[in-house]
Order: sequence, then structure tokens, then C-alpha cells
Amino acid sequence: MKKIKSPYHGFRFPAAVISCAVRWYHRFNLSLRDIEELLLERGVSVTYELVRNWCDRFGAQFAHRAKAERGVPGSTWHLDELMLKLRGEPYVLWRAVDELGAELDILLQRRRDKAAAKRFFMKILRSYPVPRKIVTDRLRSYPAAKAEVPELTGVKHVFVKASARVNNRAENSHQPTRRRERQMQGFRDPRRTQAFLSRFGPIRQHFALPRHRMKATRHREQLKARLSAWYDWPGTRSAYGHQ
Repeated sequence: MKKIKSPYHGFRFPAAVISCAVRWYHRFNLSLRDIEELLLERGVSVTYELVRNWCDRFGAQFAHRAKAERGVPGSTWHLDELMLKLRGEPYVLWRAVDELGAELDILLQRRRDKAAAKRFFMKILRSYPVPRKIVTDRLRSYPAAKAEVPELTGVKHVFVKASARVNNRAENSHQPTRRRERQMQGFRDPRRTQAFLSRFGPIRQHFALPRHRMKATRHREQLKARLSAWYDWPGTRSAYGHQ
């Protein structure tokens, strides 16, 4: 049987080091220079630009595997928009989560109209089955776009008042993005922001367990299991050992 080449083939540093750096950057509010310093403390001398390269190169693969690890998503979509400014220009971050709060998808766009909402619906449907119910605020773009997507014709659509803050699943999902935005002193390039946030959500959620709903021993057990899965995904453990 032909041996599959490791995605880390040709890289100077072990896969365990690279995957650890990618995990730190997407899981915690750390800068690239913070990770450079943390690795140096552990005897690994790299530049922050190299860490950036690792995140760009491998982040999407880890995000994809984190989504696959979750299994089948819930049948209810909660959709909401977050206003961002990139170099002073307004942008809209569209986000969809299921009833458990797991992020389904995000899309950064310039507008908040019917075409933008339809584009977001189509993007989600390429990766997930048709939902049973959709929950949104009263933005008129949602029903107008939904009417033009045949797959969503028979889907129940529930509207909530944006001012009432009752679409909690979607609204709460914006908080990590806001925290990361402050730590990074704002997002800048639209393409890089879309790429980063597409990776950031799934990777962060893979490790951000609801520890307030479980005992400490259970939390440690689940976290260890997820860390083990993380290092097993790209064959890191078999090639270099779990560090």
C-alpha cells in the first residue's frame, strides 16, 4: 500500500511544534509574537512570521477536522450579523450557529442586503443539510433572500426582535470575535480576516468546553481527549510523538 506523505514533509520543525503553535494562536488571545516567545521558552527558536506561515498553511485543515469531529449539526440555524470596521471601512460579518451554539459558517461582506443574505444562505447549504428551522432578527434581507432559495422554501422562519437580545445563540457567538478584534487592535484586510475567522471559530470551539456545566474531573477528561484528537489528526503522534 502506498504511504501517504505527511502534510509536514519538508518542514524543518517537527509536526508537534507546528500544530501546537497553530492551536495556541486560534485557541487563545495570543499574538504571533507571544507564540514566538512561548516557543523560545521551550527551546524552539522561530520568528513570528514563520508562525504566521504555519497558521496560514495548516489552520484551514485543522478547522475542517474540528468541524468533522463535532458530527451532525443541529437542525435549527440561528443567524445574526456583526458590524466590523476594516481600516475604517464598514463590513458585515454574517454568522450562523446551531441550537447548541456550534458555529456553522461565517461570511464577511460589504453589504447587508438581500443579495448578501442569499449568498450566505447558499454558502451554508453547500456544507450542511437543509435545517428544520431558521431563527433571525427582523432584518428584511433574510425573508427576501430565503424566498429565492428553493431548498429553504418549506423551512420554518422565526423572527425575533434585535433590540430584545433574544437570539442569544447567535449573539453570544460574536463575543469571542470581539475579544479577538480588540486583542489584534482591529482587523485589516478583508481576505485575511475571512480566512482567519473561518479557522478561528471551529478551532476555538473544539477546546472551549462548557466547563460551567461539568465537574472539573469531567472537564479535564474531555479536554485531554480533544487534545489527543488534535495531535492525531495530521498523524503528528505517529510521526513525532505527542508533545
